[in-house]
Amino acid sequence: MRRPHSFVRYALAAATVFLAACGGQSGRQRPNFLFLFADDQRPDTIGAWGNSHIRTPHMDRLVERGFSFRSNYNLGSSGGAVCVPSRAMVNSGLAYFRVPNNLAGVKLLPELLGENGYVTFATGKWHNERPSWRRAFQRGKAVFFGGMADHLKVPVEDLSPGGELVNQRIGEKFSSELFADAAIEFLESYQGDQPFYAYVAFTAPHDPRMPPERYRQMYYDARPPLPANFMPQHPFDNGNVGGRDENLAAWPRTREAISDQLAEYYGLITHLDEQIGRILQALEASGRAANTYVIYAADHGLAVGSHGLLGKQSIYEHSQRCPLIIVGPGVPAKGSSAALSYLLDIFPTVCSLAGVTPPPGLDGRDLAPIWRGEKPKVRDTVFLSYMNLMRSVRDDRYKLLFYPPINHTQLFDLEADPDELRNLAGDASHAPRIEQLTRQLQEWQRSLGDAQPLTVEKPQPKEIDLSGTPRKPDQWQPDWIVKKYF
Repeated sequence: MRRPHSFVRYALAAATVFLAACGGQSGRQRPNFLFLFADDQRPDTIGAWGNSHIRTPHMDRLVERGFSFRSNYNLGSSGGAVCVPSRAMVNSGLAYFRVPNNLAGVKLLPELLGENGYVTFATGKWHNERPSWRRAFQRGKAVFFGGMADHLKVPVEDLSPGGELVNQRIGEKFSSELFADAAIEFLESYQGDQPFYAYVAFTAPHDPRMPPERYRQMYYDARPPLPANFMPQHPFDNGNVGGRDENLAAWPRTREAISDQLAEYYGLITHLDEQIGRILQALEASGRAANTYVIYAADHGLAVGSHGLLGKQSIYEHSQRCPLIIVGPGVPAKGSSAALSYLLDIFPTVCSLAGVTPPPGLDGRDLAPIWRGEKPKVRDTVFLSYMNLMRSVRDDRYKLLFYPPINHTQLFDLEADPDELRNLAGDASHAPRIEQLTRQLQEWQRSLGDAQPLTVEKPQPKEIDLSGTPRKPDQWQPDWIVKKYF
């Protein structure tokens, strides 16, 4: 009778060793991940991050319960649709110079997790083509394979149990509600012992800036102030001042038009916040919240009147800095750091928390040592870029920007001038600092394979005035926005 007991003990010990080799924990013990990903959200649009003019109680709750990375960035973009390379970087852990936008031939975070025992689910926006999505996810509902749409007319499809994308249709609800419903259905119905990775990619607050009426009305009635760096027009031609996003209001920008668009933008965020609250409530009700990391982020920021711009096609703080909040087991409540981080750091951070070995050669870095107090930072500088038009590097205080086509340079002291209004590049006392930052920027370029010169022999004119330029609405703007702004 003793031998069977000895055998059982041996089998259990062997199983424990096997599970340890597969990640250090049993399937039930390994953490889940809920990744909530907004589209075009400025970092200053969260109440708990210091904006008293916006209502974001559920984002505020995440800030209270978790750790905020207050100097988090999207590295940049190879084109005007900044969200495409941003999402490629998030899902690959690689800088956009080193990963194709369709993610071909690259190991993806959900793909890797799936290979290591995770059930992977997605809903919402995937702007990097169907083949990469199919590689990455085992389950999916209300998936949008585009960049933008009327929020009431989002084309979506589902993943069938047989592994086919089916049920192509126009979403029957506002986009944020549609994607939240799909996430809630997954959380309520999930019964497996395997841990899950749920990717919930919203299209809000991307334009069209058309929140349900009561959400925009609340901000028409209690208007947020215009950005401190509001301008009627950008002071020089940055190469993109006439792009698609910039076409959404007339030039010069009026305070009235920007005030209305800001109210509508805030309305989209508050409506999104309510949907996040619904998802978090479903997570709590599932009994899995205590063992789930919730990651809240956005793919980049947005100008909405800052520097005379509306879009994200710049390397100013308002357009490439973005939220990143992490909540979960072992993450200190009310934690915050100004350490420089990137969205592409999410990949190795999740791998670390999941006990999964990341692929070699990632550009992202594990952020967990920061909230554990093991390291004050994971990098000394961040590099930002946009097409062949803009390059920048910043350290913990100063930010240097180059505009190669026009041979223009800016230097900002972000500690004294967070709104990037006072250009110090012409001050001779800053010449050594500019030299040092230039060397750091060029080192970034070498490491990422970026061959863009910082100056050109025949620069284009800097001056531009778009006053009165004719505009046409795109196909996604609803009638009331066309009537109001076009």
